[in-house]
Order: sequence, then C-alpha cells, then structure tokens
Amino acid sequence: MRALITGGAGFIGSHLADHLIDMNHEVIVVDNLSTGNEDNLVEVRDAPGFTFHIGDVRDSALMYHLVNQVDCVFHLAAVVGVKRVLQNPAETIMVNSGGTETVLEACRNYMKPVLLASSSEVYGKSTVRFMGEMDDLVLGPTAYSRWGYACSKALDEWLGFAFAREYNLPVAAVRFFNIVGPRQTAEHGMVLPTFVGQALANEDITIYGSGDQRRTFTHVLDAVIAITGIMARLAVGDVRAVGHAINVGATESITIRGLAGLVRRMLDGKCELKFISYEDAYEDEGFEDMMARAPDVTALRELIGFVPKLSLERIIEDIAGSM
Repeated sequence: MRALITGGAGFIGSHLADHLIDMNHEVIVVDNLSTGNEDNLVEVRDAPGFTFHIGDVRDSALMYHLVNQVDCVFHLAAVVGVKRVLQNPAETIMVNSGGTETVLEACRNYMKPVLLASSSEVYGKSTVRFMGEMDDLVLGPTAYSRWGYACSKALDEWLGFAFAREYNLPVAAVRFFNIVGPRQTAEHGMVLPTFVGQALANEDITIYGSGDQRRTFTHVLDAVIAITGIMARLAVGDVRAVGHAINVGATESITIRGLAGLVRRMLDGKCELKFISYEDAYEDEGFEDMMARAPDVTALRELIGFVPKLSLERIIEDIAGSM
C-alpha cells in the first residue's frame, strides 16, 4: 500500500508514518509546518518508500498530484489546540473546511479511499455518559469562537459523507478523544504535555476551571493501530465504515484535578496545583468547557476487533521520557 498523510509532520501524523513504514508500506507526507515539525519524521525520513513534501492541503494542484500517486489518504491536517483556535478563529474554519474540501475533490477525481480526522469536540455540550456516533451534536452559539473548531469538524464530516452518498467515494471519519503521547507539544494548550512539563520543571501545575472536568486519554500508538485498521476496512468498501463516523478513544476517564495529581505523584514533583479561571486562561468571553466526555467504542470494536488499551500511567511515562 502507498498512503498519503496530510499533516504528516504533526503529532499523530508522524506516529502514523512510523507505523506504516514499520509495516513495509510506502508513505507520502505533506505538511505546511505551521504546527508540524520535520524533526517528528527523523525515524522515517531516510526510509525506502518515504517522501516528504512541504505544502498546503488547500493547494488543489498539489493535492491532485499527490493523491494520484497513492492508494489511500489519511487526512489529518488541521488547525488544532484550544489556544490557537481561540486566537485564530477565521484560520481555523478556513483551513479545516477548505483543506478537507480540496482533499475530498482530489480523492473523488481518482476514487481513492480517504479517512478524515474529526474530533470528540463535535459532540459539543452533550451530556451523554458514553457518546455514540449517532448521538445528537449540541453546540454553542456562533458568537463564541470556542465553537468554531467543533463546527468545522462537523462540517468536514457532513461534506465527506455527502461525497460518499453522492459520488460513492469511500469516506470515513474518526472522532479522536484526547490522543496523547510523545511529540505532542504543550504550545497550543494540550493538557497532558503541559502538566508533565510543569511537573518535571517543579513548577506549579496549572488547572483551568474547577478541575472536576472528566476526560479520557488515548495513547497515540493505540490511535494509529485503530485508524490503520479502519482504513483497511474502508479500502474494501465495508459498509460499517463507508459514510460513517467512528469514535477512537479510551473509555476510562479521570478528572483533570486527578490527572494533575497523578502526574505529580508519578514524576515525584513537589509542585503545587494552581487553579486558573477560564477567563484568565483564554481571555475569551463565553468560553465553555464540558464537565464530562467519554466515547462509546462499540462501533470500533465491531469493525476492527480492537479498542485502545494502553494505560494512562504508560502514557505519562512515555511523555516524560520524551521530554
């Protein structure tokens, strides 16, 4: 198999490239390096069958050229991170939705299966305990930038599934639930690398809000196994994959306060826990956070016989070991 990974110099994309090369596939990566880093590709950049292009997924000519060379496309390129989304709301919507439209058009032209990276953010303010792919999406008002990312990802899904219905294009979307691990940067507000970095430096661990928010955390190595498995089903036209969203995430949740305490205990930190209001953290009026978010992974298990399993302790160890 020869695969194209958009955003392949980023956190998830680079681990996916490693995984595919290890499986003796060929990989083409395209990334504009706005948040990705060529250093993330150090393990594969000299491997036979690996090619890297610096470019933007909104460049139609480039995407048509690259899609024509491959068997399948993993579309991971996007604006990510709460802080970046709030600081660049227009860029978020234009890059995410515009990039997906360009990728889908190129894939339709050559009828190549495409896996779209979506997010648990599309569930918005849903209060369902374990969120399922057919649950309603409950989003906030358009006046608040906080919801722009969620809306852009939901639009990506709708557009992708419209291509599946109208053009018979093999499309699926994966809704990631807090994928974490080595190479993830704290720069754009990612919570776990932030906590680990602060603990290792014996700095206060900063918790936004009350800390009672519950989240699940998924090792990136589990995530890449899941998405390659989904692509394998998508490529053969499995009706459980084509035209569907599929949750990818761990199901065991922890409060953010509990996460901070676990990081501190595991890393022998003498740091204090410091609580900061959302207003001070993001300087965004109307910022809302969800009190609980965890996936129902029934569809993933039934489709590929696998669900994420690596522990939170293993995740913290791997992040700390990479810093």
